[in-house]
Amino acid sequence: MGDRWRVEVDRAVCIGSGQCVHHAPGAFALDFARQSHPRAPETDADEPTLTAAEGCPVEAILITLAGTGEPVFPPEE
Repeated sequence: MGDRWRVEVDRAVCIGSGQCVHHAPGAFALDFARQSHPRAPETDADEPTLTAAEGCPVEAILITLAGTGEPVFPPEE
């Protein structure tokens, strides 16, 4: 993919399902309250991180291009 992504989790929306950690354990972790958070605020674009965002049951994960802020997921409609 070649891009750098900024990854955020809306902790007010996150239900702690752990799907993000299942799909991308290198990109996400659950804290003591079972809330997800990115392991790093920016990362290289990769398929597991995108799959984790797409698989979040409450769409709590936001991915944008690090340089421009352009949405990657969820895509603009």
